[in-house]
Amino acid sequence: MSALFGRRLRRGATTTAVAAAAIAALSASQAPGAIPPDAGGAQSAADANPPAGSSATGNSPYYTELPPLTTPDKPGTSIDLPAIGTGPAEAGIPASVLAAYKQAEQSLAETKPGCNLPWQLLAAIGKVESGQARGGRVDANGTTTSPILGPVLNGIGFANISDTDNGEYDGDSTHDRAVGPMQFIPSTWATWGRDANGDGRKDPSNIYDAALAAGEYLCHADRDLSVDADLRRAILSYNQSQEYLTTVLTWFEYYNKGTHEVPDGTGVLPVGTGPADPGPSPSPTPPPSPDTPKPPKPSDPTPPGTGPSTPGGGPTKPGGGSTTPPAPPTTPAPKPVVKRIEKTDTGTLTAMAGSQFTERTSVRAVDAAGEPVADVPVRFEIVGDTDARFVSGKSALTLSTGEDGTATAPPVQAGEQTGEFAIRASVDVKGVADVEYAASVTARQADGLTRTGDKELTAESGTAFEDQVSVKATYQGEAASDVAATAVITAVGGSAPSADGPYFKDADGEPLRELTELKTDADGALQLPKIYADDTTGTFLLRIETEGGATLTVELKVTAPPADTP
Repeated sequence: MSALFGRRLRRGATTTAVAAAAIAALSASQAPGAIPPDAGGAQSAADANPPAGSSATGNSPYYTELPPLTTPDKPGTSIDLPAIGTGPAEAGIPASVLAAYKQAEQSLAETKPGCNLPWQLLAAIGKVESGQARGGRVDANGTTTSPILGPVLNGIGFANISDTDNGEYDGDSTHDRAVGPMQFIPSTWATWGRDANGDGRKDPSNIYDAALAAGEYLCHADRDLSVDADLRRAILSYNQSQEYLTTVLTWFEYYNKGTHEVPDGTGVLPVGTGPADPGPSPSPTPPPSPDTPKPPKPSDPTPPGTGPSTPGGGPTKPGGGSTTPPAPPTTPAPKPVVKRIEKTDTGTLTAMAGSQFTERTSVRAVDAAGEPVADVPVRFEIVGDTDARFVSGKSALTLSTGEDGTATAPPVQAGEQTGEFAIRASVDVKGVADVEYAASVTARQADGLTRTGDKELTAESGTAFEDQVSVKATYQGEAASDVAATAVITAVGGSAPSADGPYFKDADGEPLRELTELKTDADGALQLPKIYADDTTGTFLLRIETEGGATLTVELKVTAPPADTP
């Protein structure tokens, strides 16, 4: 694994133009790498001011925007808590991203309980690294809808790292690039990558996989993140920069005071340029001319024109230029660990094709004492040979449990495919078994069948009936579309097709007295083929029956032709 570290210390943009150019590319070295010999406490002078040619990446900014001064409401403290924040640094976290952070916390609470990883720390790092996966632009499985890549690490303006993944993750088979919402470089991912969403692949572009990998990385070396010194060492191991440490800690403290879930894709990106595919590698930054002002020392205030309110300006120092570390953050107490999930109902789910299931699946997460566990990400997935989907159109989604420990999936919409399937609920916690609800889709049905028109159906032997039979099927008073039906012609008192009497014609013109595979149209209407009379006179019955048991019987009368007049 490469020993590269995410050290995004700025050597000083000599002009606003240089700073703006630096913002245009995010160094892949911001990704976590090998853990340094001394990752805690203060940095050395070399770390604070890396010499040219070191592993530092020069002008390669991360998101440096700080949270607003107004802290978010804690859940339940304000009835006016917005669904989506209105400011550029709002506290809302996209649903799938938030679920991934909480799932990682829960998983590590089981596998590494001594680490005490709070999901708010992952949220703080995710905010700084990628703006929460570019505002939650992920698909149903949590994979980013477009790549989040750092610049090519070809030694031009950044570190020089030859390809280690044959372009599998970053699309570059010559040099490496940082990848995904937590910005791992491929060589680091080779060691720390995890499959947290159960799709059989360790994908740095998947928020569930990346969040768990980041958590494992931060918990390395038996760190206890409830201890301030270990917390700081963990953050600095992710990126050796005091500015980075300050920015992450500030967001960490902010999220500890409360946050809320927003829909995927609606999160607000921080101001400035964050991780993205920057295109061609930047040219090396030219040395400053003698007339170019030198950048301020760490103790100097932010120079005019580069503060957070300067449109188009370069990256700003966290805290408006102050380098004083923030007070130790308040770390949440360790949360209870899920020991099992259980169904809240034991019923079977059934719906007719094309309709919505009236019952919804719900599970409860409990700890070893049987007490409910809140904020547990639960994955609901429709499994089996079916075209049924959740009303959102997805076959899988993740929701978090509430204060009562329950998570309830949205309704399921049945497709046209009949048969049985299951809705599976699972949590990414070792030793916790999945639960499944059995579900089935039945064929479309009709409970009413009426004839269109009431004209008596009579024909002379050897001729065709003048009128065709049309019927209308309904279900619970509404038109029943796509309902299967049959039609059979019988003798009075009989049930089997008659051997003689009125008949339909098959494709070859031969008599046929039973029709199957009929189906009503979109309006519930069904028109039968033309009926013919043979030489047998008398009264016969036409019986039409639909799926669901709706039946209609119509009389067919065949009369003898008039006698010839002498």
